[in-house]
Amino acid sequence: MKVVGIDPGTAACGYGIVHESGGRLRAVTHGCWSTPAGEAPALRLKTIYDAVAALVAEHGPDAVALEESYVGADARTALFVGQARGAVLVAAASAGVDCAEYAPARVKQAVCGYGRAEKGQVQRMVKLVLGLDDEPGSSHEADALAVAICHALAPPLLEVVG
Repeated sequence: MKVVGIDPGTAACGYGIVHESGGRLRAVTHGCWSTPAGEAPALRLKTIYDAVAALVAEHGPDAVALEESYVGADARTALFVGQARGAVLVAAASAGVDCAEYAPARVKQAVCGYGRAEKGQVQRMVKLVLGLDDEPGSSHEADALAVAICHALAPPLLEVVG
């Protein structure tokens, strides 16, 4: 299973792709897109949409996983993050790729074993879990890889047959 993880944001949007096979995880690629603060919001969102669409087209993932919005953020930040999440969801849906969303505490629990892990802990554990030479370059990249790991390791939902 190949999963694109996204840490949504308009100023910085982290991405990471994880491939799971036979219980083994490996990082395919990761990085961070940024948009200029002075740019029109519609253009910033188009940049995110286009980048996600291109990533999905290039790598053909089985799923896109996003981190849910952090509720403690101020209203303005929450609005921008929500808009970025929308751009990601539409890009994935347009490509016919399933999406999943995970609470930050669940992602941290899956990667670190503790739902209130600090950003530095997440970066170190992502490096260890994926066998990377170095920690991801930013917390956005680490969070994106962490959400991809969380999805790749999530137990499949049980299908209820009636």
